Amino acid sequence: MKVEVNEHGIPTCALIWLIASFGILILPQFDRLPVWLMAVCITLAGWRWLAQMGRFRLPGRILRTTIMLATVALYVATVNGHFSVDTAASFFVLAVGLKWLETRASRDFYVLFFILTYLAAVNFLFQQGIGWTLMNLAGVVFLLIGLQLLNAPTMAGAIKASWKRLGMMTLKTLPIVLLLFVFFPRMSPLWSVPLVSDRGITGISDTMTPGSISGLAQSSERAFRATFGGPIPAHRDRYWRGLILDRFDGETWDQWDDAPLLRPGRVALDGGIGALKVNQYDVLLDATNQQWAFALENSVVVSNNVQSAPGELFRFRRPADTSVRYRMAFGSEGVNQRDGDPLSDLDRRRYLQLPSDGNPRARALAADLKQNTNGPRALAQSILERFRYNEYFYTLRPPVMLENGVDALLFDEKRGFCAHYASAATFLLRAAGVPARVVVGYQGGEVVAEGEYVLVRQYDAHAWVEVWLSESGWTRMDPTAAISPDRIESGLREAVAEEGSFLENNWTSPQRYGDLAVVQWASLYMDRLNYQWQRWVVGYQGQSQMDLMSRLPGGLGLRELGYVSAGLVGVALLVAGLISLWQQHTGRSRDPYTRLLHRWHRLVARRGIGFEAGDTPDQIARKVGQAYPAAQKPAEAFARGVNNHYYGASYQSPRHTRKQDLARMRRLLANFRAALHQTDKRPLKSR
Repeated sequence: MKVEVNEHGIPTCALIWLIASFGILILPQFDRLPVWLMAVCITLAGWRWLAQMGRFRLPGRILRTTIMLATVALYVATVNGHFSVDTAASFFVLAVGLKWLETRASRDFYVLFFILTYLAAVNFLFQQGIGWTLMNLAGVVFLLIGLQLLNAPTMAGAIKASWKRLGMMTLKTLPIVLLLFVFFPRMSPLWSVPLVSDRGITGISDTMTPGSISGLAQSSERAFRATFGGPIPAHRDRYWRGLILDRFDGETWDQWDDAPLLRPGRVALDGGIGALKVNQYDVLLDATNQQWAFALENSVVVSNNVQSAPGELFRFRRPADTSVRYRMAFGSEGVNQRDGDPLSDLDRRRYLQLPSDGNPRARALAADLKQNTNGPRALAQSILERFRYNEYFYTLRPPVMLENGVDALLFDEKRGFCAHYASAATFLLRAAGVPARVVVGYQGGEVVAEGEYVLVRQYDAHAWVEVWLSESGWTRMDPTAAISPDRIESGLREAVAEEGSFLENNWTSPQRYGDLAVVQWASLYMDRLNYQWQRWVVGYQGQSQMDLMSRLPGGLGLRELGYVSAGLVGVALLVAGLISLWQQHTGRSRDPYTRLLHRWHRLVARRGIGFEAGDTPDQIARKVGQAYPAAQKPAEAFARGVNNHYYGASYQSPRHTRKQDLARMRRLLANFRAALHQTDKRPLKSR
């Protein structure tokens, strides 16, 4: 294989692996980097490759400075004053792209090697799934192969030898890495900052315009997973509450109270505390960039990384910018917070708020229902019966209802999604003088791996109503359950099966093809694999580690873990040092020819034939001939073989020829040993 080294001093074979590594390592960033930034990085790496091929020249200092200033100015304009870890990481990617224009010599290769290694670490801030981890690992492997080729570009079979050397190093270090991963103390950081800002993540928001949640119904992105210590609640009982919307402006529902100002803090990524009890469940929430946590009705907090909030809600101390695992409990440990004091005057006004005008027909209907029913409970029941027994339809293709939307839904269109019906029911209750609010979250979820966990996706997003009843407090009332029972009992797919609108705009989602068993199996298997990876590898932190260590004999604590980790490192270093000393003492080498030469030296020395460390094989063979004439010819033949290997053409011969040469050398050494054993002559004193 002919290896090119151009005027810039970097072997082409090494540059290929370096560019390939760069291409792999920017893939995990594709969903958050601006399109222009990705295009710039690809263009600059392509420019460097064309320069290597002699098609273009690398830019001089003036042009290089101009390109840098132009791209940095464009980046600053794109950021628009919003700086965070996310924007800093994006700028780092731009800096890596610009570095390609300075890669002229081997020292630049080393600089880019370390920069790309750091980029692989940065990727873990944003992508931690097992697939992305393997991709990052592949990028680092390509870097290491390129580094080896940079230092031995002309060696025959360099690429294959690089892979073999890298594999052997991995096998030797892997046991130590695994032991340190398990036993090295995982201490939480003293502080942390949000990773991202203004990053588009699919999920529910803190406002609801009827029809907005139907957009989530076309997304199969994962929202969270839940593992239960006891039986999994039935599909119809899985109402995951997230936030309450209580202010209506005639079109949009939002929160009456603005979100409180958050002070800097950190959120522990792992809230698991020991084994799950029967009445507990763990939630592994994907990044939302929102502060709210999702929980089933009548739940209480168990882990310390989430806290209770008014309205039976739960909040993190800051927006969840990465996956978070937290634990909740319900049942015997739960407290029915719905039973309590009557609503205060302020809360009553809050939950009866409506615009001063608009939707006159709905207001008239509310007045009529109030007059013909006996109390709030009967009023709520009559609203549900109206939805159940009249021709109202549940659809993912709701018509546009811009003006007096509640009137249009109730009397004209009669077609809508859960948000439409929740909005209309809350409007009717409030117009009739009954406090009510809209609750937004998720409903249902898919049971995976025969009950191992529940997978909740974005298309499970749901809105329902809670009405205040004096005898029972806040009580759930779901118009969707009256209009489309299949949505609550089985899920969205069955609810809109006849309409055929499930994920109709999402052709790439495996969930769209529910009739293909193989596709569904592969999708759920990959999710299960990622779930275990997230729980036991990415989520293996302080509390998880302590839980595992407590199950070992003696119950290791944090201090004991420190001792174990230090001991493992010490033992590993001691073993490595002893092996090195043994190899040095015995002359062991990875090169089989060198090992054969050292074996020959030991055979000669045992016969009392003195020789200097700098003696050549020919000189040693002559001394052997003086002491053992019968062994002179085998000794000279072996010496010629050694010289031919190191100084002849066979040193760079094809691999199969080298194997044949090595076999021949072993036979020559065996002949020499046999000649020594056959002679009865006593050794002469060496001069």
